[in-house]
Amino acid sequence: MAQLPVEPTDTSTVHYITVKGDSIPKTHIDLDEIIILPKLKFDDRAERIKYLILRRKTIKVYPYAKLASERLDSLTTHLATLKRKRARKRYTKKVQKYIEGEFSDKLKKMSRTEGQILVKLIHRQTGRTAFDLVKELRNGWRAFWYNTTASVFDISLKRTFNPVDVKEDYQIEDILLRSFQNGILQRQSPAVPIDFYDLAIKWHPKNKK
Repeated sequence: MAQLPVEPTDTSTVHYITVKGDSIPKTHIDLDEIIILPKLKFDDRAERIKYLILRRKTIKVYPYAKLASERLDSLTTHLATLKRKRARKRYTKKVQKYIEGEFSDKLKKMSRTEGQILVKLIHRQTGRTAFDLVKELRNGWRAFWYNTTASVFDISLKRTFNPVDVKEDYQIEDILLRSFQNGILQRQSPAVPIDFYDLAIKWHPKNKK
């Protein structure tokens, strides 16, 4: 059967999807996924205060984890185009100087708990621990992480983001999603798989009905 052209009803671009050989016009707009978050409930005032403190620290630290992910993508992509060892070393040093010049002073002012949250979020955003990044991307990254994080905070660079087994990590994920939806933080997809609905059921058994 011959296919007839479909005229758009407005000036928007018409896209097509193919179903068993037939082209079907698609005029709707794909929107970002919206997650319905459970209502916050706390057993007592102390638990609520603890969550609010974690929220403040997470919001403060997340932009640096997001930046690390972006810089890692940029670094690895550009390094792949450089064949000469000298050029690779020069570019890595350039990235190091940029990061240190812009952020090292701020990172040194973080508390130990903020530093540990940062390491967790580095894993969330890159899929690799800060320790692995130091191991893989030596030179500038080694100096950056050890000089401005681990040596200052006395924290574990091997810490992962594990909201399935660690309640604080689940709360961090909850804080991030609420901050994304409220426009407080800029969304960046995690590099590790996270099913928030499953997490909510686990950590809030009363949601099971």
